[in-house]
Amino acid sequence: MSDYLKRGFLLGLGAAVNGKEKLDQKLKELVDKNELSKEQAKTVMQNYIEKGSMKKDEWNAKQYEQTQKMAKEYGIATKEDINELRARITVLEDKLNEQIDHQPN
Repeated sequence: MSDYLKRGFLLGLGAAVNGKEKLDQKLKELVDKNELSKEQAKTVMQNYIEKGSMKKDEWNAKQYEQTQKMAKEYGIATKEDINELRARITVLEDKLNEQIDHQPN
């Protein structure tokens, strides 16, 4: 992972942790003041966590797309490219072996 992406990820992670802690603190205050039930607070926190998980999945997908795009721009072979070439080599080797086996001695 590039340093730029790593820093961005860590910054986002820090913000998420900080946000969760602040939300948890605020929810406790609301429960203590009887403005929110414990179940309602639990639901709000669960929704926050689920939304964070969805954003994480979105971020991972975008990061993958960006990495693929950069690899293509710089001419770097991806894992998919290498697997495709391996498959083609296997087919060619099989064809070559067939020709050798059918050649008269």
